[in-house]
Amino acid sequence: MARLIRTEKEVEGRFETIWLVVDEDSLDQWPSGPLDVVGRPATRKSGRARARGEAIYTADVRLPGMLSAAVLRSPYAHARVRHIDLSRALQAPGVRGAIGPGDAPEVEALAGYHGAPVAAIAADSEGQARAALKLIDVDWEVLEPVLDPDDAVRRGHFTSQPRHYERGDFDAAVAEADVVVESEYRTQVVLHNSLETHQSVCTWEGDTLVVYTSTQDIWGVRSGVAQALGMPADKIRVICEYMGGGFGAKNDPGHYTFIAAELAKRTGRPVRCALSRREENLAAGNRNATIQRLTVAARRDGTIVALGGEFVAALGWDGWMASTAGPMHGLYACANVKTVEYAARVNTPPMAAFRAPGFVEGTFSLECLIDELAVKLQMDPLEIRRRNFSPADPSTGTAYSSNNLMECYARADKHWARRHDVRARSEGPWQRGVGMASQIWYGGGGPPAYAWVRVGSDARATVVTAMQDIGTGTRTAMSQIAAEELGLPLDSVDLVLGNTDRGPYAVAAAGSSTTPSMGPAIRAAAGDARRQILDIAAQRYEREPDQLTLRGGRIEAADGESWPIGEVLGLLGNAQILGKGARGPNPTGMGVHTFGVQVAEVAVDIETGEVRVERLAAIHDVGRVINPLGASSQLEGGVIQGIGHTLSEERLIDPATGQILTQTLDAYRMPTIADVPEIITELVDVPDPNLTSLGAKGLGEPPIIPVAAAIANAIRDATGADVHELPLDREEMLRALRDAADRRAAKERHEAPATV
Repeated sequence: MARLIRTEKEVEGRFETIWLVVDEDSLDQWPSGPLDVVGRPATRKSGRARARGEAIYTADVRLPGMLSAAVLRSPYAHARVRHIDLSRALQAPGVRGAIGPGDAPEVEALAGYHGAPVAAIAADSEGQARAALKLIDVDWEVLEPVLDPDDAVRRGHFTSQPRHYERGDFDAAVAEADVVVESEYRTQVVLHNSLETHQSVCTWEGDTLVVYTSTQDIWGVRSGVAQALGMPADKIRVICEYMGGGFGAKNDPGHYTFIAAELAKRTGRPVRCALSRREENLAAGNRNATIQRLTVAARRDGTIVALGGEFVAALGWDGWMASTAGPMHGLYACANVKTVEYAARVNTPPMAAFRAPGFVEGTFSLECLIDELAVKLQMDPLEIRRRNFSPADPSTGTAYSSNNLMECYARADKHWARRHDVRARSEGPWQRGVGMASQIWYGGGGPPAYAWVRVGSDARATVVTAMQDIGTGTRTAMSQIAAEELGLPLDSVDLVLGNTDRGPYAVAAAGSSTTPSMGPAIRAAAGDARRQILDIAAQRYEREPDQLTLRGGRIEAADGESWPIGEVLGLLGNAQILGKGARGPNPTGMGVHTFGVQVAEVAVDIETGEVRVERLAAIHDVGRVINPLGASSQLEGGVIQGIGHTLSEERLIDPATGQILTQTLDAYRMPTIADVPEIITELVDVPDPNLTSLGAKGLGEPPIIPVAAAIANAIRDATGADVHELPLDREEMLRALRDAADRRAAKERHEAPATV
């Protein structure tokens, strides 16, 4: 039954109140624990196609007569095109079309960063297109760049207005506290560097625009293109069956899509616009840098009485402000919290969402601050976290739909207990230590999300939904859900996705929302098909439908008799069972979040500043686990990406000109297998009793969130050095060690008895 509701939609920590028409979902949750298919390890259904090269990515699309586009980008961090002449470029060999500022969305005369697109060429080959770029004549007006985020705040250069938050009386609580710790933390710009670069192939079929694109959100691209081009959304078809990584940077159409669409219209031929690896590091988005000036105040017993901070996000020329203060608002029970967040506009490439945007940076600072407080109070870091655990959402006072953080802490005990043995293994310049950090994130998903299930006489089921699998194994997990509900083996279920014209609406593969959004819709569609199959079986075998169940590919009766499901479905002939399902609303008046804790073991060479992560245990609460094998891989991937963010990855710019210096992978150091430690993964695997018929939350973001803080706190445990800036390369580590040595020397001078 359809129902009109007003609900809250959340993606990547951004909330929006919307009206929706949803179908009622009458299915009860499955019991907890592994079932026949759900909760069992399953290898990826697309694994063979990927390994054999049969999977078609956007980079593999080849259309008849397809042209290649190349983009002229600003060589300056801040400049304006006074005049541009494309005539020489249009006469170059192979060139079929060209556009300049204002000819396509996001191609503008004012360039706010190094790499901003100002013109583009379409030619028979990529080489010809790039050669023609050199023939474009541009008269530049070079402007002064603003590169320092604090300077941008002072000037009032914002991408959005400052965000203020306050509860309780922060100033009074600080004044009355027994202990106050104040620290400043800085995090760097990190680049996504997806293996498949940002790219689109556009072709016009009459007045319909077909877009093949590497994206996490085919419906978002559809609506974004429709809005920008002033077209009906139904005149745009977006296709992405396989894509080679996104991490949050591929949620929007991007300038490359608009360039390809306009050049395709002008030339009458399909056009590909693909970023090169260098362009990927210029104009594909990034995790923005932050400056965080924080305060924590507590009583002597470890109770936190006040938390506050000023958060400056250096967003670049454009972008939205993720909540760096979010962890401070919600992770701990604290009555007095006061924060201000600034979205600083600087002349660097715009930010884009990057796996738990804001919360990675905010958790690094908050969890380091909590450990510094523990040191000052001479308390165990795990104990101080337990003492300040919040059973309800401290920012709203509402109950959580579920919260097993205390269980995560309990499971972390065995890893935390290793710290004495780990420290004892210190020798020579190598000092060892153990650190930990907690995690909170969203991940409840939400409507609208739809699916269809088709079952034929061959006893095979096909799930149809216009969603994406961005490489995380979603295709497999969704097939497991359908197989479980239909009582079929996993290899009897197929899944069709990735095309806005060939399936119902699905959510973006972002914000840890795919499984909790799409899973219930797919289960509902499979449940609809199951009911129809049982109705037919009841007529065939003269039983009541409620006396029959589907399991293991058989129809089982309450009296113990059973029949192969194919025996009934074989009667269909060319007829089909068609099931449909939708995702219902989230629980009213409840906060839906994921939780976790990680424990890191590190070794630090105090002579050279080298840091090695030797072991990391990741324990997370994300509700029901659909595929333990895929979930474990998600945890491992997030940890590895977090290690890169912590120790080595950093986009560098020329501080005078704003030009990007790290444009290639030999200059931008990502972790390799040599940097990967022993990773222990553990999932609480308790269904959220209040969240849909599935009880599953998202797992995409949580594993990267606490990594940096856990490593930094382990370094403090090993060396006494406080880590306040990322990345923690050798130079930064040696600086932190010198500061720690200076503090120890000052303390010894202060405590030394006076001599006569």
